Amino acid sequence: MKLNSILQRLKIDALNNMQNEVLKCFDPNRNLILLSPTGSGKTLAFSLLIENLTQPKEKNQVQALIVVPTRELALQIESVIKTVIKGQKVLCVYGGHDTTTEKNALKDAPSILIGTPGRIIYHLERNRFSTENIQTLVLDEFDKSLELGFQFQLQTITDALPSVKRSILTSATALDEFPEFFSLENVIELNFLHENDNKPNITFKKIICPAQYKLKTLFNLLCSLDQQKVLIFCNHRDAVDHISELLDNRDLIHDVFHGGLEQRDRELAILKFRNNSNRILITTDLAARGLDIPEIDVIIHYQLPSKQDAFIHRNGRTARMNNTGEVIVMLKPDDDFTYLPENAEEILLTEEYPIPNNTPYATLCIPFGKKDKVNKIDIVGYILKLEGLEKDDIGLIEVKDKEAYIAVKRSVASTIIKEGSLGKIKGNKMKFYRT
Repeated sequence: MKLNSILQRLKIDALNNMQNEVLKCFDPNRNLILLSPTGSGKTLAFSLLIENLTQPKEKNQVQALIVVPTRELALQIESVIKTVIKGQKVLCVYGGHDTTTEKNALKDAPSILIGTPGRIIYHLERNRFSTENIQTLVLDEFDKSLELGFQFQLQTITDALPSVKRSILTSATALDEFPEFFSLENVIELNFLHENDNKPNITFKKIICPAQYKLKTLFNLLCSLDQQKVLIFCNHRDAVDHISELLDNRDLIHDVFHGGLEQRDRELAILKFRNNSNRILITTDLAARGLDIPEIDVIIHYQLPSKQDAFIHRNGRTARMNNTGEVIVMLKPDDDFTYLPENAEEILLTEEYPIPNNTPYATLCIPFGKKDKVNKIDIVGYILKLEGLEKDDIGLIEVKDKEAYIAVKRSVASTIIKEGSLGKIKGNKMKFYRT
């Protein structure tokens, strides 16, 4: 493994203590359970192990299978692994994605297959890939995957893997008991949950208000946070939509993210949150895992979960990769959640705050991507040829298979839509759309 090259591609100087310990202690002939806080770099840790366990020469054979509970987590892992491991095919399959596209991609089997349980089983039942050479099984966020509802699917998958030599299980919370079908033997357990070096640097605060004033208080709180990037957690989709309606009425730009949305809309909401086209995202626990946006400043619990594990995973969206973060819980006077920190500072909103300015960026879309041989350099070059446009007017660009999304300054978005729809990139007639 060429670690220095990998670190350069990841734009980090060195591995952290947890990652170094994983590489040091791992035995390819034993199973591994890795417990470490959210945001501490578990994905990179097991990606480095897989890099050592898979061989580029084994063409058309799946060698490692990574099973995750959510689509968003699958896509995040795919991104990390493609950065870490070069020269090997990596494929991600998940519900909501086009099955024909996945079917065609599986004809030339990847070395590393990542997927959600239901979609993996869908392809298994249709013999789309062979399991004979899968020697490494990874269960990321295994506590969630082993919850009731996932167990049957997971048993179906493990029963179909005759050649697995080692299982790698990772999570930010421990599981009290494993189901019978998944009894691991010869296990190395590495537990970093209580080590100070890996604990996220989070400041906890609370707001106490009667239920009838909760929505108004939330809006005033958001205004007080001004330009900070905020993730608001609710227990139910209805609450997400209710808050969204309020913010729409007050012209406060935001997005929503929950399981009732189409997959494309979910991905777009995350993309716009990531590229700073909006700084407020309202969500359910769907975003508690797999949402990798390092610069989230504040987590607001509009509704608190019943279990401490869910609280921990939600909070793991901030203070990632050695950054600091703030968690604010909204409580009614009679609320009693035993898992809350006792020393949380109380916030007193003693005034009405002005509505924050809109984010400086908006997201535009073009209907061309990797399949059309269009890349980021092509897009930047094309936009900079437009009169009056400068490099600073362009933000984050994400190129998908069949489209690309470009964050641009709001002040020039209309100009790009009008003037940019007159030329071509690599023979493709350009057309810019607002998202």
